[in-house]
Amino acid sequence: MDTKRETGDQYENLALEYLTRNGLKLIKRNHLCKGGEIDLVMLDNATLALIEVRFRRSRSHGGAAASVTSTKRHRIVLAARHLLHTRSDLKKYRARFDLIAIELDEQQQPTIEWIKSAFGV
Repeated sequence: MDTKRETGDQYENLALEYLTRNGLKLIKRNHLCKGGEIDLVMLDNATLALIEVRFRRSRSHGGAAASVTSTKRHRIVLAARHLLHTRSDLKKYRARFDLIAIELDEQQQPTIEWIKSAFGV
């Protein structure tokens, strides 16, 4: 059985492939700081997309999108501030927080929902 991290990596890879096919360019994966993490940092034309990837096997507890709590949003914002502090070259871009919500359908195939500007600061 896969570990939680391996499962997370698998679905982050799927999200990265999806976003790349939709024209985004990867800047950084898994930006970590003491307070939080950003799964994918990408450029969508002239916009810096700070992307959280969430996976749920079912919607029984609200699904992938509903799993982003206020605490998780706060940690993503902390990581975004850290990123912009350490990468001043990225400050020139307008930034937004996106969510890639991945769930399994009835045939156990992943479905992807891309929510742009999923939450504000």
